[in-house]
Amino acid sequence: MAKKINAAEIKKMLKAGNVLVGTERTIKNLKLGRVQKVLVSSNCPAGVEKDINYYAGLSGAEFHKLDYPNDELSVICKKPFSISVLALLKQQNSTNVR
Repeated sequence: MAKKINAAEIKKMLKAGNVLVGTERTIKNLKLGRVQKVLVSSNCPAGVEKDINYYAGLSGAEFHKLDYPNDELSVICKKPFSISVLALLKQQNSTNVR
């Protein structure tokens, strides 16, 4: 956790469009090695934070604990629900077809 991430950086990530919202989607993509960076709210449940940190360590993703609680993070992301976990996906190659 070298550098603090502020609201402007989170908004920039969201605008880029390669952000996942939610614990389950984040853990799934951490297991698949698709996540570059994980952001966790300041009041994220301890069990969830522990799981995310564990899988981030296994996949080599950066783990950042934010200064924002989950309700404030939802306002930053312009969502009508609380957000405890955000994940920034790695850049995909243009040769990958889904």
